[in-house]
Order: sequence, then structure tokens, then C-alpha cells
Amino acid sequence: MSQPSRSKAEIVEILSEQVRRLEQARRPADAWVTSGWDALDRLLPERAFGRGTLVEWLTDGQGSGAVTLALSAAREACREGGSLVVIDQQRLFYPPAAVGLGIDLANLILVRPREDDHAWALDQVLRSSAVAAVVCWPGRWDDHTFRRLQLAAEASGNLGLLVRELSVRGEPGWADLRLLVEPRPGGSLSGRRLRVELLRSRGGMSGGVVELEINRTEEFLTPDERRPAAQEQRPPTRRMASHDSRLSLNPIAARKSPMGPGHEKSPLHLASELAARTPPRHSAGA
Repeated sequence: MSQPSRSKAEIVEILSEQVRRLEQARRPADAWVTSGWDALDRLLPERAFGRGTLVEWLTDGQGSGAVTLALSAAREACREGGSLVVIDQQRLFYPPAAVGLGIDLANLILVRPREDDHAWALDQVLRSSAVAAVVCWPGRWDDHTFRRLQLAAEASGNLGLLVRELSVRGEPGWADLRLLVEPRPGGSLSGRRLRVELLRSRGGMSGGVVELEINRTEEFLTPDERRPAAQEQRPPTRRMASHDSRLSLNPIAARKSPMGPGHEKSPLHLASELAARTPPRHSAGA
């Protein structure tokens, strides 16, 4: 007796599940990274982020909390070794936010490339096995670029955390997970609420929603998150230069050129040097 024919949607669902099981089977036990939030972990298909993948955090402008959640996941990814790299072409990163989240600044590398080097810098960092996680604000790049980034992360075991505009919601993507982060009313005096929705996952699961309450301390937030957008004024370019000088705590950006003072190596051009720095990663049970 012949079996009833399956619909196209059923066939796609079956194949997606088989691919998911194969990917899970070939990943070691330490290839999974908690988000740092129990409730958010329960929303994820594997209850964690997979190393060697890209995760998109969609946000409708600054102040949504997406950066806070991305940095929390990056912190967890670095617990077993490896550096955290922040690629900040738009100069949106606020270092005290990383301190407030428990990130060791000695393990943080800040890269501020030119616009035409932005995708290249992210590709080079994602390929480095010395890096555990990357936080970046990517541009509206083509599918070929994002496919290359996905393969780079997969080859190195790097976790790529990409904060993107909400306008890309309906576009196809190469990330394993796409999450929407929105601020919600009803937070307490000491905290604020965030709504996180799983828009898409590689295994086909989507539609889950969770609300989180995060501690509202100044150290946890970016300048945009610390005051309403209507009151926020972006500092002039000349002030950003002073921020660069304070980042001498960056272990790579602070290296001096053999040519002497005044010839510091650009952190952008040091991205390829990360490949030589391969600290061992130990499993959680070691």
C-alpha cells in the first residue's frame, strides 16, 4: 500500500529536522554557549547558542537592549578562553557597558575600521580561532558577503553576534538565529523589561516570545540606552578621538610599532594576527 504523498512544506520540515540533528551530533559538548539568561535560553531551539554560527539581533534603533543581550552572550562565549572582538565602524560601542556586564577589558579587542573595510574586518576576525565571540553592527551587505561570513564562523568555531536594523526583518539571511529585541513598559524602578521574539532559526522553529527584566544600572547601558532618544545628541567627531585614546587597555591596539612612538599599529590591520593567538579552550568538565 503506497504512502500518502507529503506536501512541500512537510518535506522541507523533515529535511530541516534531519539537518539539525546532524549538526547537533557533530558538535562537541562545549560547542554550546548560554545566553546568560535562563528565560532566553529556553526560547532557543537548542537552549543555547552554537559556536561557529551567526546570531542576528534586530532592533528598531538604539536603546532597545539588543546590545546588552549580545554582550551578555559574548561574555559567556569567552569563559572557556578566546578573545572578544567588538567591530565598531559606526562608533556605537560604549566600553563601560562591557565593564558593567562583567567583561574583562584585558580580553577585549576594539576594531574601528573604515566603511569600505567593514565587511573585510568582520570576515578576518570571524576566521580567527583565537576569538571566541564577535559583536558587530553590519551594513546592508549582499548575500555573497553574509554567506562568506557564515562559512568563516563555521570554520573557526567563532560566535558572531550581529546587531542589525529592524528593516531587514523580511529579508533572507545566513544567520542560524534571528531575534527581535524590543523595550517593554512595566519595568520596576531598578530594572526594565525587554521583549525577545525568535523570528527565525535554521531548524525552522520560530514564533516563541519571552520577556526579560534587566538591572537598570548605568554601567549596563549604552549612552543611547541611558536617556530617551529625543534627548540624545551624538557627540561630535572630535570627541570620539578622545575615546580612542582611552582604549589603550586594548591589548592589541596598544602595541607599538618598531618604528617608535607615533606609529601605533592600527587594530584593523592586526586582525590577521589573531590567527597566531590560539589559546586552548577547555570543556566545561575539564
